[in-house]
Amino acid sequence: MNIWTDGACKGNPGPGGWGALLVSGGSEKELWGGESATTNNRMELTAVIEALGALKRRCEVTLHVDSTYVMQGMTSWLAGWKRNGWRTASKQPVKNADLWRALDEQVQRHEVRWVWVKGHAGDAGNERADALANRGVAELG
Repeated sequence: MNIWTDGACKGNPGPGGWGALLVSGGSEKELWGGESATTNNRMELTAVIEALGALKRRCEVTLHVDSTYVMQGMTSWLAGWKRNGWRTASKQPVKNADLWRALDEQVQRHEVRWVWVKGHAGDAGNERADALANRGVAELG
């Protein structure tokens, strides 16, 4: 299973959207949504949470993200945050801890391999996830 996710925000904070493209074999599924008052980082996190949450059973997932925030959080920062009671190294509360906890919960359900892709650089899955995130913003009205 390959998943591409992306978030978008018109103003930061402002109206935002998230999108995810799930591909398994010859099947594809598109997911998207939006929030009227949010941040880009929250939409990036939401996209991954929603994508993993849509999977009905444990899967091996290659997750393609263009967010260094999500990538670093999952591969570098998360273990320390959990060890420190959801505080940063400087003892500050972790921003977006509600979403980081939800993402951690979803990741535990699957076998996830993280792949960072450069945004807006021609990766077809990333371009589609970006379009879905923008659709999520546009459908807010």
